[in-house]
Amino acid sequence: MGGFTLNDILATRKPRDSWWTVFMVDPLACRLALLAANHTSVTPNGLTRLSMLVGFASAAAFAEGLLVAGAALFYLSFTVDCMDGKIARLKGTGTPFGLWLDYVGDRVRVVCCAFGWGFGEYSRSGDPEFVLAAVGVVVLDLFRYINGPQLKRVKDATRALVEARLDGHCVLAESVLRARPRTELGQAAGEAVAGDGATVVDLQKAFHARFPWYDRLRVFLVRRRVRTHVMSGIEFHAAVFVVGPLLGARALVPVSVVAGGLLLVFEMSLVYRVWLASRQVPDTAAEREKITI
Repeated sequence: MGGFTLNDILATRKPRDSWWTVFMVDPLACRLALLAANHTSVTPNGLTRLSMLVGFASAAAFAEGLLVAGAALFYLSFTVDCMDGKIARLKGTGTPFGLWLDYVGDRVRVVCCAFGWGFGEYSRSGDPEFVLAAVGVVVLDLFRYINGPQLKRVKDATRALVEARLDGHCVLAESVLRARPRTELGQAAGEAVAGDGATVVDLQKAFHARFPWYDRLRVFLVRRRVRTHVMSGIEFHAAVFVVGPLLGARALVPVSVVAGGLLLVFEMSLVYRVWLASRQVPDTAAEREKITI
């Protein structure tokens, strides 16, 4: 077994992650991953399967009305799920199939846990709101994981179109933001000259013009390793399967509704940003000349 240190594990964390993971899960997941790395031969896929099994136990607890136990098991399942990536990056033992298993395992866990407490509480109370809330949770979770890849495709297509219409003589602002603050990129004009003489095109110019406070928030969160999408699928799951059950059966539906509403707001904000970015693509020769001057 290797003599890994906690610093070795900490180095495997994502540069930015959800605030729930950063503050509520990683402190425990990193230490458990250290124990697993030094004292077991467990593989990332093995951890993913263990996470799924604990998730099934969480769903069973929810179905039996053991909400606190279900919440604890769901938290443990997610913690183990966070360990597999760390072990994979630490030991270089990740596999392409593991990506599929991790993704599908997450979706299966959500479906089982949602219907666990949804139909479980319905069988005890006869209130159909629990079933409707469970269906809503599953639909929103699937929407979140369908919307994300599609938005990425749109962003990639927008970048490719800009580069093609500017004959490749440009650098997108996102690629240099890591090295220089946005104020150095000529935010008001939406372009600047990169170090190699290429034009920097800011596809988020319109968004930042409408929300000038966004950069300050982004810098504040990034310094804490937190991504700006503060109500992502992870926070949604935490609210529905940990916070709600801990508050009791009466809180399940209200918490799910509030968390679902916040998730939709943040998802629509992503759609809005991508839509604004797509409008930054120069369509005419005059527009292209204006940007590249």
